[in-house]
Amino acid sequence: MQSEQLRRRIDAVAGLDGDVEGALKAVGYPAPRTANPGFASLVRIIVGQQLSIKAAASIHARFTALLGENVTPQALIDAPEADLRAVGLSRPKIRYAKAASEAVLGGMLNFKAVAQMPEEGAIEVLTSVKGIGPWTAHIYLLFCEGRPDMWPAGDLALQEALRQIKRLKARPSAQDTLPIVAPWAPSRGAMAIFLWHYYAASGAPV
Repeated sequence: MQSEQLRRRIDAVAGLDGDVEGALKAVGYPAPRTANPGFASLVRIIVGQQLSIKAAASIHARFTALLGENVTPQALIDAPEADLRAVGLSRPKIRYAKAASEAVLGGMLNFKAVAQMPEEGAIEVLTSVKGIGPWTAHIYLLFCEGRPDMWPAGDLALQEALRQIKRLKARPSAQDTLPIVAPWAPSRGAMAIFLWHYYAASGAPV
């Protein structure tokens, strides 16, 4: 989603939800969050799983210094585990990244085909790869394909931002967020980008 589309979708939700309207007045609009579709972006998302933005960026910088910004599946397969460990990747993430490499090289994961699939089918294909769960699939489809209704329910920052905006007593679970954000469809992905922006502005720890 580019800036104009993102703003339109946030405005549409704010027009229906007074809590969002108030939050928007408080922090303003977020910048778009986009990435090129394909293997290199998927690997970057895998690298960033369960890490802070700062830690993920630091590891990714070392990773790209080793294998290049547009790393290929074959280059990652060929990379010695010791080198990947040295740049900060854990053993599980090395396994996940190499599993994604094998899926692409084996034809089980075709990014052009994924881009043509409906949301449920695209998520099913992505999550069939070891180490790619719903959060990673949703983040890929939101950032790399610009699908505006992706809601990464398991993201802790989104859960905390939702707690603040909706003035909830406790941070909602991934499942508990779903009925809260259901009225925001078909713009839940745009609202996820706004909530990350709101969370960053709040400075609250997860």
